Amino acid sequence: MQKNTRCVHSGTGKDPLTRGLNTPIFTSSSFEYLDTAENVYPRYFNVPNQKSVVEKLCALENAEDGLLFSSGMAAISTAMLAFLSSGDHVVLQKDIYGGTHHFVTAEFDRFGIEFTFVNNEAADIEKAVQKNTKIIYIETPSNPLLLVTDIAATAQIAQDNNALSVIDNTFATPINQNPMDLGIDIVTHSGTKYLGGHSDLCCGAVLTRRGLAGKIGATAANLGGSLNAMTCYLLERSLKTLGLRVDKHNRNAQIIAEHLQKDACIQKVYYPGLENHPGHATAKKQMRGFGGMLAFELKSPAPDRFLKNLQVITPALSLGGVETIICSPATTSHQKITAAERAELGITDNTLRLSVGIEDPEDLIADIDRALSN
Repeated sequence: MQKNTRCVHSGTGKDPLTRGLNTPIFTSSSFEYLDTAENVYPRYFNVPNQKSVVEKLCALENAEDGLLFSSGMAAISTAMLAFLSSGDHVVLQKDIYGGTHHFVTAEFDRFGIEFTFVNNEAADIEKAVQKNTKIIYIETPSNPLLLVTDIAATAQIAQDNNALSVIDNTFATPINQNPMDLGIDIVTHSGTKYLGGHSDLCCGAVLTRRGLAGKIGATAANLGGSLNAMTCYLLERSLKTLGLRVDKHNRNAQIIAEHLQKDACIQKVYYPGLENHPGHATAKKQMRGFGGMLAFELKSPAPDRFLKNLQVITPALSLGGVETIICSPATTSHQKITAAERAELGITDNTLRLSVGIEDPEDLIADIDRALSN
């Protein structure tokens, strides 16, 4: 099946009582256990609504198995902690989501886990690998500057060094990019973003091979970051339109990125769909679409003034919804890393991250132009 057909049909649970078209919502937190193959319990990540969504996501990511979590950070942290012990080492791309960066710097030392942040070039990643490296972690396109990392090259480095490769695929979505097809071991998503897509859910997902999913599930049951049945239902409903939404996000972002790079008030535009983006060739090789996220550097006016002048686009946290929202990474997603670290990454006080929605692009451009000129 093609992507949009998978979005609609994969994983849908049949209702034998009413023959309804949607997966029923199983609200029970207690299940009978006599004469059953396994004990069913929400914290064991095996209730019917969890399984239905995982099956749909596996179909979209070409994975064998996976788990749903109560947030993207629950997915990322559990996926890593399931395979790490004191004395192990992790190589991580520098330009990643601020919450992931903070998790590593705040928690790994306590557990005796070593880590190295590196540039996203394959040569830099390979150079940082040590004998005790257990995980290589990347995010592409990255948050917030949309760096593009060579997925296949990273996966090969991990394989050659007997390490696991883990990727945050949130910005790309399974519609634009399938890292497991390129050799990645574990794919994570903040489902709060594009998978949910309507700025009303908080959830995460891990997709991988069956054996790895079992190990992650064992750690997940101890950490307890499972997802309730109602949110699973809403997530499954949202996934049915994921392909349609992402196609529109892709088209709108390309139009707006091309418009912004012509504006004298903009210092620089970061979008992998632009030919002058340093990762454009790699993005063309590994992505089917360039995504709905972009960032840009303001020359003028001051960021706060520009944001307050917007009327259609909303300054807000998070990303990936049907509405276009904008934020300053320095005061939101990357607030918890130091100013020096932000400067090293290229994130300035004038950097703005734009999550392009599904509105008519002409209205979005008019709103941006008006805010820039006031």
